[in-house]
Amino acid sequence: MVDPISIGAVTAVLGTVTMSMANEAGKRAWESAGVLVRRIAGRETPAPDGSEARAALAGLLVEGAQRDPAHARALAAWLNGAPRPGGADAVPRQLPVSVRFFTDRQDPLKRLDREAGRPADGRPRLALVHGPDGIGTSALAVHWGNAHLARFPDGQLYADLRGPAPDGALDQATVLRLFLRQLGFPDGEIPPAAEDRADLYRTSVADRRLLVVLDHAQSAAQVLPLLTSAAGVFTIVVARRPLSGLDAVPVPVGPLPEKYARDLLGQLTGEETLAAARAALPEVLARCAGSPFALRAAAVRLAEPARPHQEPTVRDDDPVHTAAEDAYQDLAPDAARLYRLLALRPWPAIGPGLAAATAQLTAPRAAALLAELAAHRLLETTATGHYRYRPSVRRHAEAAAAREDGIAGCTAAVTRAVAASLRFAVRADRAVLPQRWHLGPLYATLEPGPYADQGEALAALTGELGRLLEAVRAAEEFADPDSVCQLCEALWAVQLKAGRHDELLPALRAGVRAADALEAAAHATVGAPAPGPAADGPAARSRMAGRMHTQLALALTEVRHYEEAESELRAAAEAERRAGHLRGRATAVETLGLLRLRQWRYQEAYGHFDEAAALLAGIPEDGEGAADLPRARALLERHRGRALRGLGDWDDARERLGRALRFFRDSAEPYNTARTLTDLAETHLDAGDPAAALLLIDEAAALLQEEGAAFPLGLLRALRERCVAEAE
Repeated sequence: MVDPISIGAVTAVLGTVTMSMANEAGKRAWESAGVLVRRIAGRETPAPDGSEARAALAGLLVEGAQRDPAHARALAAWLNGAPRPGGADAVPRQLPVSVRFFTDRQDPLKRLDREAGRPADGRPRLALVHGPDGIGTSALAVHWGNAHLARFPDGQLYADLRGPAPDGALDQATVLRLFLRQLGFPDGEIPPAAEDRADLYRTSVADRRLLVVLDHAQSAAQVLPLLTSAAGVFTIVVARRPLSGLDAVPVPVGPLPEKYARDLLGQLTGEETLAAARAALPEVLARCAGSPFALRAAAVRLAEPARPHQEPTVRDDDPVHTAAEDAYQDLAPDAARLYRLLALRPWPAIGPGLAAATAQLTAPRAAALLAELAAHRLLETTATGHYRYRPSVRRHAEAAAAREDGIAGCTAAVTRAVAASLRFAVRADRAVLPQRWHLGPLYATLEPGPYADQGEALAALTGELGRLLEAVRAAEEFADPDSVCQLCEALWAVQLKAGRHDELLPALRAGVRAADALEAAAHATVGAPAPGPAADGPAARSRMAGRMHTQLALALTEVRHYEEAESELRAAAEAERRAGHLRGRATAVETLGLLRLRQWRYQEAYGHFDEAAALLAGIPEDGEGAADLPRARALLERHRGRALRGLGDWDDARERLGRALRFFRDSAEPYNTARTLTDLAETHLDAGDPAAALLLIDEAAALLQEEGAAFPLGLLRALRERCVAEAE
């Protein structure tokens, strides 16, 4: 006797599975849900998209379970084996370090005290700290947060919402990923889609006492998806101006009065130094105009009077610009040149390698100059030890570059930075995935990078992802489509191994634009394409277009933009057809079949796998890709078995999966062997043979133990419990 199952319980588990699709266990649970739905409904049912569709589907499943005890047992088994709602118990301590010297600001601090202590009434506790660049808004929020840690025993979240473009903004999906990581969720448990991340975030903080600081916000639209009405959460938004549409307590921050400005200078330099600079002090205070940033920069100059010193230039209306110009005038020529050239792009993180390439320096010299620029407060140091510009300072440096280096010098600097970023990415990508087939000339000339193992290479790639994405934008703006395509190709390891699909989407779209333009130009020049080895011929350009469309489609699939993903895959298959590249065309068609599996459209999926197999059959024995045909065919057999399982054709499914299993066993591929064993075990379970399934599950678990694959092992444990329950 199976206990009654509620629609709410099924809806909740469907939602959990949807949010778990960043890892293999979640994707398998989703595929199993599709098989179960077809079995109970007796027909193909579209995969649900959104909470309302999930609730409707849950009603269909519960109704079927009430009609048939076998369906009830199958539904109960699936519910027991599906991923459980995740929970992360990390206590984040993400606030930056507060400044050592802090003066005045009593009124803004009291406003924050009042809003933080307001009784819970269903409204978000929300304050907007705003003021011009360099006035100390971020310092105020961080100082208040660090002074009130005891109020927030469950932690403090912090996000810098500045985006990569000038005056740009991070999108909500990226910020939610950051927050979920800070809360302790591993990447494999962070949902691919932004709406699911928002649901998980709000659920995770509902019962916590947390401080959330959203620094450098650009608009209310950027902030609103990150808010929660949880009673224990206090959110401080920091912005340059009031944000229309944000219902928050305003906390304006203005210039320091002269008394407090002098006090801050004295704290920073010491009263003895300040007294020695008595004659210059009125001019210094006037130029700083009450800006804490400008005062801190001036303190550096006052503390080193022996250094060669330029006379102050004309004061700018912006005290940050004034301070930057004063510091710039004190720089040696090579430091000044580096300061200017690095500002030509909004690099999110600057290290010695990027600096050395940009300004044609050795890495040690670049590292020394970066430290010097930071000492002058012309660069900020990030938590990872890299550097970045304050937006107003970067605008000053960029204007200086345009004035002193000219168009040619600026263009050459950005070109060097993009080229260095591409070389780094290709070498790291080769080290992560040494066996995959690559496109592009650099892969034929560069060796894999000097990494201890694939994990270290992947960490290097993901650690520089912001820089690489900015390099894609720069290459596109500077009309360098080849570099755009090569950079996207080099990001394949990040896409496959680390996810980050939402972050990669803008770059992958640029890759498609670049590849399509290159292909169109090649066809217009040469005429009808023919397969050939030329790296810049029509066939090669079509192949690159096929690759770029496929990469974009894979990312779109993971974020559940299925219609757009289908369009990209059809474009990929057509580009590969124009190239005469059967292996690439088969890959695009196969991937379309995998998309259909995700959508629970099993008959169409099977048709696509058949079509891909027919394309592979057209590759001659000595043709390109022929060496990989046995493995490619085995993968297609596995996929066809999965589609047949969805169609309820257990016997044919077991036959197809058995063929794939024999190949992977014989070729000593533990991971693919374990995956196929799991498919076969689930098929036996669906067909009512838990004893046969149990043997396969134990074999798969033994293989995955050796591989250290945690997520699939969790899935196998759940399947084993289901086998034992059904055998009883």
